[in-house]
Amino acid sequence: MQPLSVKPQPPTTVEDARFAHESEEEFARLLDFYGVRWQYEPRTYTLRQSDDGRIVEAFSPDFYLPELDLFIELTTLKQGLVTDKHRKLRRLRELHPEIQIKLLYKKDYLNLLRKYDIGAVNEHEHMAVREVLISASEIERRVNELGVEVARDYAGKNVLFIGVLKGVTCFMADLMRHTALPIAVDFMTISSYEGDRSGAVRIVQDLTENIEGRDVLIVEDIVDTGMTLNHLMRQLQARQPASLRVAALLDKRVRRLVDVPLDYVGFEIPDEFVVGYGLDYRQHFRNLPFVATLRPEALDPTQAAP
Repeated sequence: MQPLSVKPQPPTTVEDARFAHESEEEFARLLDFYGVRWQYEPRTYTLRQSDDGRIVEAFSPDFYLPELDLFIELTTLKQGLVTDKHRKLRRLRELHPEIQIKLLYKKDYLNLLRKYDIGAVNEHEHMAVREVLISASEIERRVNELGVEVARDYAGKNVLFIGVLKGVTCFMADLMRHTALPIAVDFMTISSYEGDRSGAVRIVQDLTENIEGRDVLIVEDIVDTGMTLNHLMRQLQARQPASLRVAALLDKRVRRLVDVPLDYVGFEIPDEFVVGYGLDYRQHFRNLPFVATLRPEALDPTQAAP
């Protein structure tokens, strides 16, 4: 049995949708917050017909999440309504076994986010996040694209990835997984000299690999003024690698003071302090699977400079 109706352009924004209940709008805003695409009541399914073909009962699931191929039906706390929705869902599954649909209580929202691989948010972190700038799915797609580019550009070569700790850990691991090449890996820990605004750096933890004559790709989490990266590249260039390129997950170009070559860039971001996907604030938020800004009250102004 085919759907009774399919909306040609179902609502996909809070402004366009006419929600039947405020809980649906709240849920839509939650999905928007985490960058999850949704459609509101895009299809209506016939559940029962009379002998003469008249529609006796129909059902329109509240939300459809295209990237999950999943319908979501929200519940209320009234047991009678919940029981009726369970009955309708059973009937829908009998008629359309290919459909994925989940009945959600409000408490189940975070379970959905975990299924979407964006749920590594504890209560403290969730309250501190102001806005998700780049969702987990956007990061995954872009890093995959970067891996393809790197593999193409270094075809036939053995490339050495150098990660600059600590914020690069997530990006480094995912970029390697998406790069179909023989890859060697090494890490550096660097620090700016205290009170030195020139961008000069001291090496806290040096490489264990000899890079002379080798193709080297510096992997960075974020580049802003470019001064630190410029000094790092000059130091590594003095070790005479065959080639030296840079892959950066985030480019805060608006703060650039030194023109440094970025060969691979994940995303350009505004002049905001960001956390997540390896980036931290006072060693917190590194494990967030998305890149986000923090609420002002979560930041100590004396410590919040990028």
